[in-house]
Amino acid sequence: MSRLGKMPIPVPSNVKVTVSGSKVAVEGPLGKLEKVLPAGLQARLESGQILVSRANDSTVQKSLHGTYRKLVLNMVEGVSKGFTKLLQIEGVGFRAQVAGNKLSMTLGLSHPVDFDVPAGLKVVVDQKQTGLTLTGADRELLGRVAATIRSLRLPEPYKGTGIRYADEHIRRKAGKSAVGAGAPGAGGGGGAKK
Repeated sequence: MSRLGKMPIPVPSNVKVTVSGSKVAVEGPLGKLEKVLPAGLQARLESGQILVSRANDSTVQKSLHGTYRKLVLNMVEGVSKGFTKLLQIEGVGFRAQVAGNKLSMTLGLSHPVDFDVPAGLKVVVDQKQTGLTLTGADRELLGRVAATIRSLRLPEPYKGTGIRYADEHIRRKAGKSAVGAGAPGAGGGGGAKK
């Protein structure tokens, strides 16, 4: 069996789990999530724990077992504690603000960039208007939205401007002038005179 897949998932007291057929529904203080397990996998509730098991030891079943156990665990953690992603906006004049479910950003383009925040997620902008905190119960949706916001202005390696994850390290490159200034023989194009 999968070492991850066979581990039981503890259910907190404030979370309600319903298993009907291949569908697992989880409800907690932060919302309600559900997931349909693929054919061959089944979940059952036993003494306050969710157990995910597979029908056989085929390669496909083995590969799905641990993955879907982790997805169900993420659902339980999401509705009880929630998940958070932090984004940082770098650049002169780059900033963001939230009005309702619309995130409006100035990213050095000729126009402001508006992004509709999907239901179930919350975006908070810090006082400097350069830090974004995304929170939500659905980890998959949270990661997808954070990646989409980051793709609106990818961090570039020369000045480091753009949107990046707070814990992301951008490898910086030296520009042409920095490289040329320190190199021996820089500035001249010709070879030695004969």
